[in-house]
Amino acid sequence: MKNMTKMIMGATFVVGALTAGCQTTATLPAPVSQPVTETALQAHNWQLIDAKRMNGERVTALFFDPAKPLTLSFMNDNGRNYVAFMNTCNNMSAGYSVVNGDVQIKNGISTMMACPEPQASFDTAAVATVQGKYSLSKNAKKVPILTIKNDSQVAYFKAVSK
Repeated sequence: MKNMTKMIMGATFVVGALTAGCQTTATLPAPVSQPVTETALQAHNWQLIDAKRMNGERVTALFFDPAKPLTLSFMNDNGRNYVAFMNTCNNMSAGYSVVNGDVQIKNGISTMMACPEPQASFDTAAVATVQGKYSLSKNAKKVPILTIKNDSQVAYFKAVSK
């Protein structure tokens, strides 16, 4: 009888664990959109968490060193907005503006070090990644997410502390 009780309790635990693990995401709230503004972009650094080409393939050049992901830092210096690219081989930055919620990247500058592969490809991919349509939302855990989509790819950045 003692063994039967243990088996029933064990089976109940397993069924409960399986049921809890099979919860659908349909009960999660949809991501909450928010307007793209200079203030919103400058509130955090933005760390790349995923980037895929339109065919679904990962943009592998952006993920050669998981310890040093592409991170964008939007700033204002004496009335000039610029974005710095962090963890790139070359020191890279560009001016930017936000017009009616659209981010326009312009006048990029970079040092011209002869970076070896895969760092050279990382730098090239980083520049291509910041060009596109920007949108801001919050995920189910209320973490701000910056999405940049262009004709070639879509990239997702999570907010991290400055």
